[in-house]
Amino acid sequence: ILSTLLLGAIISCKKDDPVIPNEQEVITTLNYTLTNSNDTTDIITLSFVDLDGDGGNDPVITGGTLNANTIYNGSIELLNETETPAEDVTEEIQEEDEDHQFFFHSDSTILHVGYADVDGNGNPIGLSTLLSTFNTGSDTLTITLKHEPTKPNDGTLASAGGETDIEVSFPINVQ
Repeated sequence: ILSTLLLGAIISCKKDDPVIPNEQEVITTLNYTLTNSNDTTDIITLSFVDLDGDGGNDPVITGGTLNANTIYNGSIELLNETETPAEDVTEEIQEEDEDHQFFFHSDSTILHVGYADVDGNGNPIGLSTLLSTFNTGSDTLTITLKHEPTKPNDGTLASAGGETDIEVSFPINVQ
């Protein structure tokens, strides 16, 4: 009788509503705006635009030139321009901050990106950053947005896990 009651309890607790997974975001545009902390008129926007998604036309990637030995306040804007009006995906990332994290990688030591924002658990997000430049030279800055990464992690893609929502490499000149 006990096993019959237990089975009945398990069956009666079963929910008929489907679980809707948190789907990856459609991102056609990434703008990374960098404002010189010493001169707020010095603004550089790195941008990625791929309106037709994977395949089709190549994305348009615009890099930038930064000043050496300078700190820039960075902010990321994400858009889905397949919708009219364009959907601001940045708002969704902010709302689901515990399920997202940006990762920043450069090919050299002439720049470094640090996080300036955290999620509800105190883990980094990356919508707001501090980018520091050092020596002059050329570099590539790769920005990767992970969906449902392991948090906390060591700040590298190797420890992050999760799914990649977007990954873009920007050419950078530091002078």
